Amino acid sequence: GIMSSTPWQESRAAPGPANAGSMAAGIKRCAPAAALAAILAALGACGGSGGGGNPVVDGGAAGDAGNTDNNTVQGDAGTPGVLHGAYGWFNGNVTVNLNGYEVVIEATGRPNHTSAYWNPNNASGLYVAPDPEVTDVARMSPGYIEDYNNLFSLRVPSSPRLAAAPSATSLGPVGLSVSGAPIFNDEEGANRPLNIGVISGFDRNGAHTGPSTYHYHLEPRAISNDDEELIGVMADGFFIYGRKCYSTPGAYPDDLDDSGGHVSATRHSSGAEEYHYHIKNEFYLGSYYLLFPEDYRGSPNAIGR
Repeated sequence: GIMSSTPWQESRAAPGPANAGSMAAGIKRCAPAAALAAILAALGACGGSGGGGNPVVDGGAAGDAGNTDNNTVQGDAGTPGVLHGAYGWFNGNVTVNLNGYEVVIEATGRPNHTSAYWNPNNASGLYVAPDPEVTDVARMSPGYIEDYNNLFSLRVPSSPRLAAAPSATSLGPVGLSVSGAPIFNDEEGANRPLNIGVISGFDRNGAHTGPSTYHYHLEPRAISNDDEELIGVMADGFFIYGRKCYSTPGAYPDDLDDSGGHVSATRHSSGAEEYHYHIKNEFYLGSYYLLFPEDYRGSPNAIGR
């Protein structure tokens, strides 16, 4: 499964401040498939709230936040040596480059949308007060987005393939979103599924801080809110979309595998059918949508920092 250069163990959110602990990441469910080779040179220093992506209002209308940025896109749906059109929708906090038959993705780890986890001094211009229907200061995790200078890197095939068998995710980042922030799975620590106490500290995007990064666990509504929008790319190179599917306009796909994936055209595949993931339209704990709680279907590479 996926590895990180830093062990991951999140702090359990509870009333009042909490500390983010640290321990070795445990494998979640099954032995990983053989990983594709993945090494990426370290990124330069991280800036403020991000590059040229237009800020998206937290909890507002979702959209392709990165479509105004200068990510050059060529060709069709993942032909070897051609950059997939979906990468053009990653915002300015994410740099995407084609290197032979691999795509090199570098992300600041900071979202381009508003959140209660930005510093209230609002130097970022993206701070919003906690929504009382979602959380409050007492329940939020410690730390502001600006406190962390993470430089995430991922190398994936330009044409990812399904593996012979699924492989488990592990703690830490399991994908990178179009906003620049990482995607985490459904655990708060080794063999510790998310619970209401933890979720009550999330912002409107199903995200919080700790350990050492802002990250998503649930449907990130500033990116995708009950729609077909592109959310990001997983560590195995397959894209993940919202709960609805381009191939069945306005409807939820009914042919997803256990990982939330299927083969169909997407809005970025130029009519070609390809494997991709969706957020499953299934409630977790009665009212939440987990972002990626299942196994990879491709061969994951490491997301380094």
